[in-house]
Amino acid sequence: MSNIKNIAVLTSGGDSPGMNAGIRAVIRSGIYHGMNMFGIRRGYDGMVQGDIIAMDAKSVANIIQRGGTILKTARSDEFRTVEGRKQAYENLKKHDIDALVVIGGDGTFTGASKFIEEFDIPIIGMPGTIDNDLNGTDFTIGYDTAINTVVDAVDKIRDTAESHDRLFVVEVMGRDSGLIALRSGISTGAEAVLIPELEVDYDAIMKRLDKTRKNKSSRIIIVAEGDKEGGLVVAEKIKANFPAYDVRVSILGHIQRGGSPTCMDRVLASRLGVAAVEGLLEGRKGEMAGLICGNVQFTPFNKAIKHIDKINTNLTRIVEILSL
Repeated sequence: MSNIKNIAVLTSGGDSPGMNAGIRAVIRSGIYHGMNMFGIRRGYDGMVQGDIIAMDAKSVANIIQRGGTILKTARSDEFRTVEGRKQAYENLKKHDIDALVVIGGDGTFTGASKFIEEFDIPIIGMPGTIDNDLNGTDFTIGYDTAINTVVDAVDKIRDTAESHDRLFVVEVMGRDSGLIALRSGISTGAEAVLIPELEVDYDAIMKRLDKTRKNKSSRIIIVAEGDKEGGLVVAEKIKANFPAYDVRVSILGHIQRGGSPTCMDRVLASRLGVAAVEGLLEGRKGEMAGLICGNVQFTPFNKAIKHIDKINTNLTRIVEILSL
């Protein structure tokens, strides 16, 4: 066991449903193990500014079901500088904080790695991002909620699409990752899914739309925002090829980040929060706690932050097979 006595937790980068469940798990498991617990507001920017608060079990009561993050999150240009990181370290020392748990994505872990390199403070990460684009975990905190939000929205869009015999192009989040688009596309019966990992073959998409049953009363195309051209351009190309189609565009935007987390995200965040604290107490640092094949495993930050750029092509094949 380590000599750690005081642990702080922060959330950084884009918010994701389940972050509050993760904060709750970190605070309460730390208290269970006899630690003094702290929260850092507004991520690394709050660490630079000294926005650090003591937290107890009551501080995280009634938050497991809430979306967003009670500790808030922010980008920090100051933390990118040597002077900013030094100020952040001095603020931690004012509170005698021995170790950190950081909840976020690749940018969060990149900052944590640099901080460890310069000040040798133990840090364990938890994967909090709706994009599910980190190595070292089957699912990230917030991904399940985000895809269920998309599915619910697209189901509603299909209702109106069927009423008017329309084709809807639905743009979802995923600047660098198409995993939200791909899974939600399969589960909503989309005719096509466009993702940034694969080159878009418009000829193939147009042929597929032409071959699908003519008596279909609705058609759905899912486009990840990271696709080079986006939902509006895709819609224009479809209109040009099929002028008879009544084509509409719906950009779901930030509703995908909000909302009450699903059971899966609450349990995942809870498991990883406990694992993060216990990992610190076992002497771990510079690693992300993740869930692989149902078991908690730790992955070094430098391996976790490598973006997953290989898509399971069987999933894209399923979209094509089932779009008849």
